[in-house]
Amino acid sequence: MVSGDLGGLFQQAQKMQKELKAVQDDLKQRTVMGESGSGMIKVYASGSQEVLKIEIDPSVIDPEDSDMLEDLVLVAVQQALEKAKELSDQETSRVTGGMSLPGMM
Repeated sequence: MVSGDLGGLFQQAQKMQKELKAVQDDLKQRTVMGESGSGMIKVYASGSQEVLKIEIDPSVIDPEDSDMLEDLVLVAVQQALEKAKELSDQETSRVTGGMSLPGMM
């Protein structure tokens, strides 16, 4: 009787692993955007937390103040990656029921 329970548990784990793989594949195709400077800097990232594209409005490019541009880009990148992580956590949680499963992802 116990071995039957383990078999069912193993099947559930395999199913969950397949579902997590599907979520990971889906996240690679999804895009989130972070921005700063009232939208003058936009950073696009995949749901798998990979920066895909950075758009910079030419009006914020000031050779005399590169520190400001660097700060704006940094904020937008951090925001995009944070949104990507939130999306990933949300989609993964949907499959795992909120359980943290080390080694499954």
